[in-house]
Amino acid sequence: MTYATQPEGSHYIAGSYAEDTAGTDLPVIFPGDGSTIATLHEATPDIVDRALAAAKAAQPAWAALRGVERGRILLRAAQIIRERNRDLSILETMDTGKPLQETLVADAASAAEALEYFGGLAGAITGEHIPVGEDFVYTRREALGVTVGIGAWNYPTQIAAWKAAPSLACGNTMVFKPSETTPLCALKLAEILTEAGAPPGVFNVVQGAGTVGAQLIEDGRVAKVSLTGSVPTGKKVYAAAAQHIKSVTMELGGKSPLIVFDDADLDDAVSGAINGNFYSTGQICSNGTRVFVQSGIKERFLERLAERMKGIRIGDVLDEATNIGPMVSARQREIVQGFLAKGQEEGARLVTGGGVPEGAGFWIEPAVFADVTDEMTIAREEIFGPVMSVLDFETEVEVLERANGTDYGLSAGVFTRDLARGHRMAAALQAGTCWINTYNLTPVEAPFGGVKMSGVGRENGWAAIEHWSAPKSVYVATGPCEAPF
Repeated sequence: MTYATQPEGSHYIAGSYAEDTAGTDLPVIFPGDGSTIATLHEATPDIVDRALAAAKAAQPAWAALRGVERGRILLRAAQIIRERNRDLSILETMDTGKPLQETLVADAASAAEALEYFGGLAGAITGEHIPVGEDFVYTRREALGVTVGIGAWNYPTQIAAWKAAPSLACGNTMVFKPSETTPLCALKLAEILTEAGAPPGVFNVVQGAGTVGAQLIEDGRVAKVSLTGSVPTGKKVYAAAAQHIKSVTMELGGKSPLIVFDDADLDDAVSGAINGNFYSTGQICSNGTRVFVQSGIKERFLERLAERMKGIRIGDVLDEATNIGPMVSARQREIVQGFLAKGQEEGARLVTGGGVPEGAGFWIEPAVFADVTDEMTIAREEIFGPVMSVLDFETEVEVLERANGTDYGLSAGVFTRDLARGHRMAAALQAGTCWINTYNLTPVEAPFGGVKMSGVGRENGWAAIEHWSAPKSVYVATGPCEAPF
């Protein structure tokens, strides 16, 4: 089976495709050559209302199922995704421009893991017994109701599953809005969940930009909103949700530090910097784009990095030998080019890359800057593209202060053979996720999310269950009820 890029309909509501051609055209552009591979329509207010009504109608019966029954459906969906991984990966590559070498292992596969993990947890979502003298309290962990997921364009399949799996495991239903830039893959997840046995309305997909998201967030039927996106978008969503006191989870941007001490394994550190800057053509929120290298090994680090950069293969993204894809859009490439120019204007040294290959598509060569200082624009602002900034440091105390000197707090990494120092740094770094001697590994078993401007709440792990459900306390008296009069 090879999936067509033009879906049967723009939206997926109550177990089947839906369309309303009155919605604004939504062209789907293949980043590899700039061609239009599908045309969808943004959700009209009627489409949004239908999706929310379907989710509302389905939620009580879905929540009433035993957790193991909900989990069984999620596990079936995970198995279907694994069986169709290649076809789903090809669709993800066409949707995002990411090379097939990457999508085969990092996208649909991650979605399957999330469904598998939370499918397994669904039957274990229980309360507790709390003795209170001769009385006692028991707790129930209950579904929130109708939930909304809003996705980003860099990992459309993974993000949809990271939100849907814990939400559905807890007994909620969901309306998911993918990024308007990458609208195709969430529709396949919806199809697969239906095939796996999810009742109509349990997982719905509507397309569109900010106005559609706003309608979803502000609707009184919605109990929770989960966003993956930029800080400016997060501020808007948070403010809108606050008007109605809705629960929120937000996984936002970052300007994360990756710190390389002089005792680090140099090849491992270079590998970590490559993974933390150039995977997905740099379009990952947790990337370690401020690479602090202790001054004694700085030139050796740069030399080894420049040598490794010769292994870049730009080309046909469906060729598994290709390891760097294009930017997701012409606009995103323009943004990156602006940062490249700014870096050079402000005195950073361009070590390698930054050129634009000939031909169609939104391509750009991964770039490395050296001699970057903390006040430079490329060291302060999130670029969301393949641009690495290498900064010098001398001491642990100094680099810790500089690494934490940002409004962001999503991730951080440390490379050192001194594990005591590694743990000490991880404890002191202001970030939701830290890595020691690796970078950008995000297993579904571990909570993921940020501090400061990088987010609210956590995805994955048991922590996600706490964010997609609510505890209820029930006090049980075993004796008479007394009153003062």
